[in-house]
Amino acid sequence: MIQPLQLNQVQPASASKLLEAAQPKQATPAELTQSFGQYLQQAIDGVDSQIKNVHNMNDKFLIGEVDVSQVLVASEQAQLSLQLTSQIRNKMIEAYQEIMRMQV
Repeated sequence: MIQPLQLNQVQPASASKLLEAAQPKQATPAELTQSFGQYLQQAIDGVDSQIKNVHNMNDKFLIGEVDVSQVLVASEQAQLSLQLTSQIRNKMIEAYQEIMRMQV
């Protein structure tokens, strides 16, 4: 026999709860600056760790623990990361200079 399906009663939502759910919390400029600064710091730390990895791979290559292809791949990754970091730095400096040239 087919059993009837029982549904829970729907509670009406208040207007304030709907507005709170619809509007995301606005971050303050200090919070945005801090999160951007943390992002940059993590990126720089990542590049630094890749460079340290290349030095470790070179040492291991000299004693015969790793293959030359592994050293080359790690070296190329670190070089590309460093180039990307320097290009980001250049773009940030250009943006800062452009903002400073604006007349208010």
